[in-house]
Amino acid sequence: MRVRLIAVILVVLMLGALFVGGELSTGGLVPPPWDKLAHVAFFFVFALLLARFVGLPIALVIVLALLVGAADELHQFSLPGRIAGWDDWLADGVGAGLGLIRFKR
Repeated sequence: MRVRLIAVILVVLMLGALFVGGELSTGGLVPPPWDKLAHVAFFFVFALLLARFVGLPIALVIVLALLVGAADELHQFSLPGRIAGWDDWLADGVGAGLGLIRFKR
């Protein structure tokens, strides 16, 4: 139970960093092409936390990861100095997929 609570708190903090931190940054935090690695790493951890430690079903984790990734990219359209892209969303999905592959029940 305690591990699950810590995982939920980490996921909430990650989402805060993604959306609030994204607004505070006037440009990308990580320069291309390394930004794709940052997307993969973030969503790897996100999916792994949700599946392994929170205990959500894999299908739900995939949907949540893709929705959060899409919301982040749509959010970037309104931020000066930020560029939204399908390639970033694809990197999000790859990261979530790798996190789920790493996860074993």
